[in-house]
Amino acid sequence: MDAQQPPTIPPLEERPMKNTIVLFDVDETLSRSRRVASPEMLSVLAALRQKVAIGYVGGSDLSKQQEQLGSPDRPVTSMFDFSFSENGLTAWKLGQALPATSFIQWIGEEKYKKLVSFILHYVADLDIPVKRGTFLEFRNGMINVSPIGRNANLQERLAFEKYDKEHGVRPKFIEKLKERFTDIDLTYSIGGQLSFDVFPTGWDKTYCLKHLEDEAKKPAGIEYTTIHFFGDKTFRGGNDYEIYTDPRVTGHSVKDPDDTRRQLKELFDV
Repeated sequence: MDAQQPPTIPPLEERPMKNTIVLFDVDETLSRSRRVASPEMLSVLAALRQKVAIGYVGGSDLSKQQEQLGSPDRPVTSMFDFSFSENGLTAWKLGQALPATSFIQWIGEEKYKKLVSFILHYVADLDIPVKRGTFLEFRNGMINVSPIGRNANLQERLAFEKYDKEHGVRPKFIEKLKERFTDIDLTYSIGGQLSFDVFPTGWDKTYCLKHLEDEAKKPAGIEYTTIHFFGDKTFRGGNDYEIYTDPRVTGHSVKDPDDTRRQLKELFDV
C-alpha cells in the first residue's frame, strides 16, 4: 500500500467476490507480535481488497492496531472494510463506528473490583524471572492480563514467551481464576506473547460475526455467505480458536505473516 497514493478501492457491492469477506488476526498473522506490518503484507492486503471485503479481528484496542497496521497519515480503519477491535466489541465499517459493547456495564463495579484485586494479588505473589509494568489493561470490552507486564521490551517478551511455554505461567493463572470466579461467566483466552484476555463468554472473536449479520439486514446490505479467517492461535485455549472452528467460518491456521501471504497467494492469487 502506498501511503501517498492509495489505490482506488471498488465499492463493496462491486467487488468481484462481493459475498466473500476475509478476516485476519493481527499479531503473528498480519505482523510480528506488537510490531509494524511489512510493506509486502500491506501490498497483498491492498490487492486482496480489490477482489473481496477484508477486515481484521484483534483483541487489542484500536490504538495498538493503528501502530501496527496504519501510518501517521493513514487511519487503519480506512485500510480495511471492517475493523474489529477488542474482538468486535468496538468496530468500524469503512471508517464509520458501529455500535459498541461495554465489559464494565456487563460485570458491574463490585464484581469487577473483586476480579481486579485477585489478579493484582496473584501477580504480586508470582515468582517469575522478570516483571515490568502494566499487568492489567482495562479495555472497553475486556481486560488484558500480563504476568510480566505489557511494558516489557522485545527481548523480555521473547524470553517470557519461552519461559511460559516451559512453565505454563498463563495457563496456571487462568485455572486459578476459573476456580475463584465460578459465579461469573467469563472466558479466558491466551493471545500474543505475554498476556491473556478476560471477557464474558460469547464475547470472543466470533462476536464480530454479529456485525456482519447485521450488515446483511440493512437496506442494500451485503450477506457474506463465505467468511475466511486467518489466525495463528487456533489451538484450544488460543484467542483464535472459537472463530477458527465456528461453522460459519472457513478457518486457516498460519505460522507467521509470511505464511499468511503464502496462503493468500494460493487461495486468491494476490
